[in-house]
Amino acid sequence: MTEKEKRDAGMPYDPKELADELVHCKELCYEYNHLRPTQFDEQQALLKSLLGKTKASFLIQAPFWCDYGYNIEVGENFYANHNCVILDGAKVTFGDHVFVGPDCGFYTAGHPIEYLERNKGLEYARPIKVGNNVWFGGGVKVMPGVTIGNDVVVAAGAVVTKDIPDHCIAGGNPAKVIRKL
Repeated sequence: MTEKEKRDAGMPYDPKELADELVHCKELCYEYNHLRPTQFDEQQALLKSLLGKTKASFLIQAPFWCDYGYNIEVGENFYANHNCVILDGAKVTFGDHVFVGPDCGFYTAGHPIEYLERNKGLEYARPIKVGNNVWFGGGVKVMPGVTIGNDVVVAAGAVVTKDIPDHCIAGGNPAKVIRKL
């Protein structure tokens, strides 16, 4: 089994074996982040070539960083403010009408708890799924394997370690439901 197959199966894998894909993605992110703000058409074309799936209307403000790009899917009317980081070893799926505040991170990557395994450089990846009509305040961090429902507001600075159900406001570290909408 290749390291990529292990990664996609949710098993521990050695990311060094995927170095060429990582470097290719970083090159595209670098190119995107150095386009002028007036080069909107070039920005959109580059993002469409980088991301796995997009709909017609989306905007990601530079700087933006991801690991592979092809594991990211964004829905209609997706917006990510400056300094968005998506570590997409596993699939990261955003529904329609999702708004991401500045300095947010979506991290599918994790490392073994046991230091002997961790010191081998292994990691794992768990998918992140975000529903429709979700707003992430500034500085939110979403951890591996989390699903966020529809019609959700995640308060600024929240660290989301567990699933968030539909129709609620969540916040805190770790994030918890504050109230239903």
